[in-house]
Amino acid sequence: MREVFIKTESINLDQFLKWSGVVLTGGQAKIMIREGLVKVNGEVETRRSRKLYPGDVVEFQGETLVVKGGRE
Repeated sequence: MREVFIKTESINLDQFLKWSGVVLTGGQAKIMIREGLVKVNGEVETRRSRKLYPGDVVEFQGETLVVKGGRE
C-alpha cells in the first residue's frame, strides 16, 4: 500500500492515476478506467471524473494507493 499526497481538497480519478505515476498519460488513464481496471474503495469505477478525497483507496494493476491530503 502506497500513500499518495494531493495538494487539493479532491482530485479526479484520471488525474490521480497520472499524478501517482501508475500511468504515463491522461489518455492511458481514461482507457484503463473505461475498461473497468480500476477500483475505488473496493468497487470497480468507470467514471474518469470520479472525485477522490483523502481516505479513498484506489486499486490498479495489483497496487493499492491511499489518497492523502495536506502534504506534497
